[in-house]
Amino acid sequence: MRPDLTPDTIVDFIADIFTRRGGEEYLGEPVTMAQHMLQGATIAEQNGMSEEIIVAALLHDIGHFTSEFGTYHPDDTQDRHHEDAGEEVLAPFFPPVITDCVKYHVAAKRYLCATKPDYFARLSTASVHTLELQGGPMDPTEVTAFEQNPHLTEIIQVRYLDEAGKRPDMDTPDFAHFAPMVQRMVDAHTKAHS
Repeated sequence: MRPDLTPDTIVDFIADIFTRRGGEEYLGEPVTMAQHMLQGATIAEQNGMSEEIIVAALLHDIGHFTSEFGTYHPDDTQDRHHEDAGEEVLAPFFPPVITDCVKYHVAAKRYLCATKPDYFARLSTASVHTLELQGGPMDPTEVTAFEQNPHLTEIIQVRYLDEAGKRPDMDTPDFAHFAPMVQRMVDAHTKAHS
């Protein structure tokens, strides 16, 4: 855990990432990184989903900014496993349901491609490309193991929100709209572990 991050500073830290880095390209998609994550959270909120799901959708790709977490190196030539990087920085501050949604949203794509034949058709061209880098659809043994996760339902919800959040014409609120909700999740986790 970064020593400079605390339950009182983590939300501002994330807000700053959205401000400084959110305009970066999102892996060949027609939206920026911030638009992608804000769209997922907005769709979740519009559909009356729980605050855990809204916040998980908002933060699921935060690990793409791995240079913020000290895991990026300019000489990298392979995937930095953004799902692990994101989970690592969020785990001390957020409930396990949220960090599991972050950590396993890539696995959920592989899972859905293996178990729901129509899911692959929903994937964007960029998402199909990354699927191959991430190992392709799960094999039956991986499917069985993945289904043991106690947060499977929530992880799958966030995965669908991930695919939905790629619309170049969608208006969303900015991070500040969700910040109080994000702080509530941090406070709930802190209280549960104090």
